Amino acid sequence: MSGPSRELPRWVDIGLIPFVNLSAAFLVTGLVFLAIGESPVDSVIIMLNGAFGYGTGLGYTLFYTTNFIFTGLAFAVAFHAGLFNIGAEGQAYLGGLGVALVCLSLGFLPMVIIIPLAIIAAALFGAAWAFIPAYLQAKRGSHVVITTIMFNFIASALMIYLLVNVLSPKGSMNPETRTFDPNAHLPLIHDVLAGLGMAVARSPLNLSFIWALVCAVAVWLLLWHTTLGYQLRVLGANPSAAAYAGMKPQRLIVIAMMISGGLAGFLALNEIMGASNRLLLQFTAGYGFVGIAVALMGRSHPFGIVLSALLFGALYQGGADLSFEKPTITRDMIVVVQGLIILFAGALEHMFRPQIARFFASSWFKAKEA
Repeated sequence: MSGPSRELPRWVDIGLIPFVNLSAAFLVTGLVFLAIGESPVDSVIIMLNGAFGYGTGLGYTLFYTTNFIFTGLAFAVAFHAGLFNIGAEGQAYLGGLGVALVCLSLGFLPMVIIIPLAIIAAALFGAAWAFIPAYLQAKRGSHVVITTIMFNFIASALMIYLLVNVLSPKGSMNPETRTFDPNAHLPLIHDVLAGLGMAVARSPLNLSFIWALVCAVAVWLLLWHTTLGYQLRVLGANPSAAAYAGMKPQRLIVIAMMISGGLAGFLALNEIMGASNRLLLQFTAGYGFVGIAVALMGRSHPFGIVLSALLFGALYQGGADLSFEKPTITRDMIVVVQGLIILFAGALEHMFRPQIARFFASSWFKAKEA
């Protein structure tokens, strides 16, 4: 079966197979809805309307999409280098610390200066948190999956300590910083468009969405149009071949993980600088882990990741409306839907591949193609 699988057209591998997996996930979801006495068709209509049917809903969908683009890209860069970075949560946490330090200490500066500084801080703090597991993998052989998971917990504990004992305002009982100065707020999209004479509904969607799309293009250019990107992909495909070709695997591991950590750190721009306007606990909200599924469903390609992130953003927002309209479908049920998508897009990714490969390798299909 492996032979036909290698001969699959590219559009089948990156388009048809993910679509079949997604369809299977929604089919099982429909059966779950039927089992609790709800109409799958009505539920889908409510979810689509909640995600795309009105301005505020669309804004929230794109807001969640932004988070998933950053974490999906973060996982994809490491994955292309043969690394399974589970630490996006911790790296985003530290990215939030970097953003908060800039916004709290330099809030008096003009916005055009603070925003680039916050972007740099988010990338540097996220990359620095990824550097230690990368170094341990490259120099000591410590598996990056284990170390990045451990660093998630360390980042959480560190943030609790800082927010309780160091960064919270004097006399405050809440584990959060003070609200940033107005100059340190990322402009909201509806405010930007209002300044251009276009009225749109209010939502937390902000300019970090544009930055997420820029990052997707940058990752595409990096991986497929630079020497470094080629080296990272060779390392991921065959480390021995990379070493034989004169590449430096240890150096590439560190670079890949630091780029991955920097991308994860950008999540803080959306959540901290764009929405909350202060550093608070649990702002990562599991986005780093869902980003793994986003990247796998998107075949670790930036274009696929953007589409996959949009799907999960629609599930988050549409699921909220669905649970409001149909009380029997709780938020936990929406988590089940997300889990089914992750199951079929990730763990069962190749379940339908042998059958599809046999179809495209069949004499009937080749005759039709001729």
